[in-house]
Amino acid sequence: MLGHKPLSGIRVLDLSRVLAGPFCAMHLADLGAEVIKIELPVSGDDARRFPPLIPDSHDSAYYYSINRGKLGITLDLRQPEGAEILLALAERADVVVENFSPGTMERFGVGYTQLERVNAGIILCSISGFGQSGPLSAAPAYDIVAQALGGTMSLTGPEGGAPLRCGISIGDMVAALYGVIGIIGALRVRDQNGRGRHVDIAMLDCQVAFLETAMGIYSATGEVPGPIGSRHPSITPFQEFSAADGYFVIAAGNDQLWRQLCATVGLPNLAQDPRFIDNQARTRNHKALEEILNQHFRSQPRAHWLAMLAEAKIPCAPVATVAEVAANPHLQARRMILHADHPNYPDLLVPGSPLKTVGDTASPNTRAPALGEHTDHVLRELLGYDAARLEMLRARKII
Repeated sequence: MLGHKPLSGIRVLDLSRVLAGPFCAMHLADLGAEVIKIELPVSGDDARRFPPLIPDSHDSAYYYSINRGKLGITLDLRQPEGAEILLALAERADVVVENFSPGTMERFGVGYTQLERVNAGIILCSISGFGQSGPLSAAPAYDIVAQALGGTMSLTGPEGGAPLRCGISIGDMVAALYGVIGIIGALRVRDQNGRGRHVDIAMLDCQVAFLETAMGIYSATGEVPGPIGSRHPSITPFQEFSAADGYFVIAAGNDQLWRQLCATVGLPNLAQDPRFIDNQARTRNHKALEEILNQHFRSQPRAHWLAMLAEAKIPCAPVATVAEVAANPHLQARRMILHADHPNYPDLLVPGSPLKTVGDTASPNTRAPALGEHTDHVLRELLGYDAARLEMLRARKII
């Protein structure tokens, strides 16, 4: 983002923990917002204890990767004075992000009604498993629960195999990104009428929103989609193949690319085979085509095929390990592989921000706060607390 970042001047109070809320707030920080992460004294965010721990440090690599660019304070909302301090901070903030169970904020005395009373323009973004309303709203949920109930797991895995959880926490992370969208939309509305709103993001809703063609297939044909491995249900070939020494993918997204693929890899006659003459025929006969192509590709190493396909401009890629992703020169050039600003461990790698503007070479702030690192600074600067009051609050374990 060249020059002025789009959320510069926006202050966010991040009450969330573990993944969905922190990932949402981190992206707001990447966009220029001042994000103040608020954690319980002593224990902090549960994610601080998730392995692996960074060498020569008690910090969690998991925590560090999703809390960069934030200020960190401690505050016990379970105590009335802690809730009062939060409301005082909310008077001077624009957004609050939380992912407690529905009703928890109200029990603390800091629900949307209370927040709105002290700041009519405040935006509260609540991320939960099932949303703030509906029969399941009070039910507990984690990523795997949303993936299971939302249909994601039923579509993931090898054909005929058991359902699989997606290899990343897509239930949490999709909800986080919809949270960012909802917050930015609410800020736009506030610009027009001066009023905030309560943004309600449910992990389950977000999984259903990501069903892509699966719902269409079911409603149009009556067939219930199931796992089909790496291939696409409507485009063929569009999947992984096995070379002599590893896996790679090909995405022949149209008939012209298919004919070009056949000519490139030395199978020109295959393009004229009636079973594979067009995409509809190839998709109908995908098993036969997969056997032919895999047998052919196993004759040479992966690098042989990838060089050939790349030269012909056919979309392809190796199935990369995380180590290969970290070493990818294109991703390094795009500032997507960063060394985190950690005080004791300079070798910690974290993903960069995909939110870029052409011509901007800046990287996001990769420093994650130590527990309570900025408590005194924030309460002094925003609320005018003096040393005596801070000492009293600390003695009573409110901060």
